[in-house]
Amino acid sequence: MNDIKGLRLLPWSTPEGKPCFLATDGGNTRLSRRADEIETLQLAMGSELLGHATSLLSDRKANAGEVRFLAERLCEALRDVLRVAESRGARLPAYADAAEPGVGERGGNP
Repeated sequence: MNDIKGLRLLPWSTPEGKPCFLATDGGNTRLSRRADEIETLQLAMGSELLGHATSLLSDRKANAGEVRFLAERLCEALRDVLRVAESRGARLPAYADAAEPGVGERGGNP
């Protein structure tokens, strides 16, 4: 999870593989919008890959090399999706001040 308060985890890393963060007062900067675009693209690519995976795994003629390649791409997509989830989750408002337990939580009271 993001330990650095007030920073947005970006959907890319440094060449050394370290996370990149954005410090900004709002979410409507050029870099923030670019990060949103990349996250959207990553999620779409993951969804498309899942469709290919379903197709390949139902093909009894798929060989071990194809399945291994698929597994590697699925790992990459999962890594991207988890990073997007972490970044977006860190930007959600806290519900600690809710008057009732469950208010504002998914599946809770409206």
